[in-house]
Amino acid sequence: MHVPDGFINAPTSAVTGVVAAGAIAVSLRGARRELDERTAPLAGLVAAFIFAVQMLNFPVAAGTSGHLLGGALAAILVGPCTGVLCVSVVLLMQGILFADGGLTALGVNITDMAIVTTVVAYALFRGLVKVLPRTRRSVTVASFVAALVSVPAAALAFTFLYWAGGTTDVSIGKVATAMIGVHVLIGIGEAAITALTVGAVIAVRPDLVYGARGLQQRLKLRVNGELVDVPDVPDASDAGPAPAPVAARSHRGVWIAGLVASLVLAGFVSFYASADPDGLEKVASDKGIDKKAEEHANADSPLADYGVRDITDPRVSGGLAGVIGVGVTVVAGSAVFWAVRRRRGDDASPSSPETAV
Repeated sequence: MHVPDGFINAPTSAVTGVVAAGAIAVSLRGARRELDERTAPLAGLVAAFIFAVQMLNFPVAAGTSGHLLGGALAAILVGPCTGVLCVSVVLLMQGILFADGGLTALGVNITDMAIVTTVVAYALFRGLVKVLPRTRRSVTVASFVAALVSVPAAALAFTFLYWAGGTTDVSIGKVATAMIGVHVLIGIGEAAITALTVGAVIAVRPDLVYGARGLQQRLKLRVNGELVDVPDVPDASDAGPAPAPVAARSHRGVWIAGLVASLVLAGFVSFYASADPDGLEKVASDKGIDKKAEEHANADSPLADYGVRDITDPRVSGGLAGVIGVGVTVVAGSAVFWAVRRRRGDDASPSSPETAV
């Protein structure tokens, strides 16, 4: 659902740019509360994983494909504010390096794909986990439903932006019907990917899933093939807290597994992704929204269209571009979240409420 330049007029694009900048500023402050020793090392990896999976377009209808948006997945794994930043980093890398999503439309894309999906998904997710049984399965079910709803919500948000500032004269009713209809189908794929990923992480490391915190029934941690209670965080007044299992202390295994999975998906599996236009591209072509679409400012990028210039073999070109994208995204994302986490540490002082005895 990457909106190119020319779909939305300049004033509306400028307003969404302001909205996106404000949301990112708020998210930076919120992420300082969300990022801790568990989530901080994984936030950059979550951004890289979303980048990789977005390369895997899956067919949803005749001549139409869809791909992960990622807002629900990021919000549930690392927190809603951090999730907004994760998807924003992905969109920025895609726009600058791969000419995917217009640069003047960056505010539109962040508002639509990062803010709307994350806010809608996490609000629904939190509501569901409060009424469902406090089990790991409930977290996975809530993830599925939240991700499913977030995609047509983003389609509805785009429809509103098009109504406010579309550059072509097309019936808003036709746009809404087409956009929401196809994105409900895409939402099923989004929900499946989100639920499978959250379920996989929560099966082995539930302590790393932000959305699973605060459940009344204790989650289980798999250690040496056996399920044990997730250890409590020791109180500062405890004289001798019992050491947590190794799996609870180290993120290295999860981080390496996630990075390898991202590289394989982007570098190899992406070659087999559907070549059909995604939901927005199909609707734009069918309804005439794309009549005033503009060429991307970075169309001559050596990585434009997810291929490496001068490499003629499409498998090698696309795979190498995917690997580069994962690498750049994980580095950029990790740098952002390391800086946010460090700022939180710098702000903590002996006189602050967080550290006062």
